Amino acid sequence: MNAPIPAIALNDGRSIPQLGLGTYKMPPPETADHVAAALELGYRHVDTASLYGNEEGVGEGLRRSGLDRDEVFITTKVWHDRLGYDETLRAFDESLERLGLEEVDLYLIHWPAPARDLYVETWDALQLLRDEGRARSIGVANFKIAHLQRLIDETEVVPAVNQVELHPAFQQPELRDFHDAHGIVTECWAPLQRGAACGVPVIERIAAKHGRTPAQIALRWHLEIGAVAIPKTVHPDRMRENLGAGGFALDDDDLAALAGVDCGERTGRDPDDVN
Repeated sequence: MNAPIPAIALNDGRSIPQLGLGTYKMPPPETADHVAAALELGYRHVDTASLYGNEEGVGEGLRRSGLDRDEVFITTKVWHDRLGYDETLRAFDESLERLGLEEVDLYLIHWPAPARDLYVETWDALQLLRDEGRARSIGVANFKIAHLQRLIDETEVVPAVNQVELHPAFQQPELRDFHDAHGIVTECWAPLQRGAACGVPVIERIAAKHGRTPAQIALRWHLEIGAVAIPKTVHPDRMRENLGAGGFALDDDDLAALAGVDCGERTGRDPDDVN
């Protein structure tokens, strides 16, 4: 029996489970089955996006689970081809319809797309959705410090979450420090470095020490630093394995060794280049 996954506070008074199910590249026809299976195993946090094309499956998986709506934290995102105030509001309505929900727990701007220069007015639209209660919390994804600072300076509204690539080989300490200083939760996509983290000798050594798997060590590191991790998998055995990141702790020596894994290299694109 895995330990319950903790939740951490958001700056708007709500909370978010620290471990969730990512659904990027999850085949839409299979998504409902995978989401329902994850929820049966104990997941209570599912992350999707309009880009993924599987919002319908996420909603269907939730309904199949039989869980009450408020028991599951659902995130979706607006893609950068729908940025702008009015266009974002329309995109949000379409996402809700596909999900079959009246509200989402978290709505994110998927990328800042700085060359389009629309993310500030898009942020204004998200504030309206939050005020209406249809997006319980609002945040951003793939925002760098300059993008976040501009939002805060021009709107005085701090995102609850910034979802970014982050894993032991790409730890983003300066961005995390900025988040901590402003009360922004760091949420991590590719927390297992697209699987590569499981083959890192330091992580393998710590896994052997604790009698855990490398994936559990990498995910535990995210929990220890106060971040949210959303690993994607369609395999029930790996879903169970990932849930095993709870129930044990890394010690100071482990954390120091993991700090040395950081090489500052992304597996994905630089946000300034996505437009």
